[in-house]
Amino acid sequence: MHIHKIRGWEMLSSRITPEHVFFNRRQFMAGAGAIAAGLMLPPAIGGAEAAVNPAFADAGRAVTPEEINTTFNNFYEFGSSKRIASAAAALPTKPWTIAVSGLVEKPFEIEFQDLLKQVSLEDRVVRHRCVEAWAMVVPWTGFALKDLVALAKPLSGAKFVRFETFNLPEIAAGQKEGLFGGGYPWPYTEGLTLAEATNDLAFIATGAYGKELPKSMGAPLRLHTPWKYGFKSIKSIVKVEFTDKRPVSFWEQLGPAEYGFWANVNPQVDHPRWSQSQERMLGTDEMFPTQLFNGYGEWVAGLYAGMENEKLYM
Repeated sequence: MHIHKIRGWEMLSSRITPEHVFFNRRQFMAGAGAIAAGLMLPPAIGGAEAAVNPAFADAGRAVTPEEINTTFNNFYEFGSSKRIASAAAALPTKPWTIAVSGLVEKPFEIEFQDLLKQVSLEDRVVRHRCVEAWAMVVPWTGFALKDLVALAKPLSGAKFVRFETFNLPEIAAGQKEGLFGGGYPWPYTEGLTLAEATNDLAFIATGAYGKELPKSMGAPLRLHTPWKYGFKSIKSIVKVEFTDKRPVSFWEQLGPAEYGFWANVNPQVDHPRWSQSQERMLGTDEMFPTQLFNGYGEWVAGLYAGMENEKLYM
């Protein structure tokens, strides 16, 4: 007999929406509190159909209002303020090409719309935890990162995946030389182990709130790793490289004492300048106790077995 173990972030069967409602995307998203009642969703993101992933139908908290999540963003390419939505609107995203390189069978470039035709799109509602101790819940559309890994066909020597965003200082003011006092290592880079990248939680978001991904949130595609602090979820990806060397990411280069490679959420490991024991939900005064791995530990904790000497939580 098959026994399914309910993980801490999954819905109990008693709370699952009836099937005839669940597989209607408009009612699913409205039931999750993602959009205003009656708002018509497009049939697809980028012309491809998305299916609801039942394992990610409930984040355990209310969905953060769309108007907050699209206008309160860390996107330093466009400035140090979180109100960068209007500046980010200048980013040209059509067409958009992603280069896949490194230790793969054959390096290639693929246009974003063509990539969508080769992956399985799905809807997920998951939590997001910023290292600054605020949190939100987002209804994403996108695909499992492992789908992109499968397309890349990494060689046996590949151990890590390095991501890189655009470098357009003529459009993105934050990338201009001298801004923020200079010394920022543009373009923004991030990395995961191959094991992390192929975990079911690792996600490439291509939409939010039933719409194409807003530019302020990292259009046209961004990484989302909900068990890690938000700076790991690199936006507007243009390069994906498979390598045998651990990448040194953007914030790790700037402040290795504060921002490490792993950046897994842990309430017991404070940032050097503030506590990580609690988090504030955006748009509210609600405070929640921070959870190890942001509450997704039953899904990802095994990735770090035997790594006690690593600084997994910074």
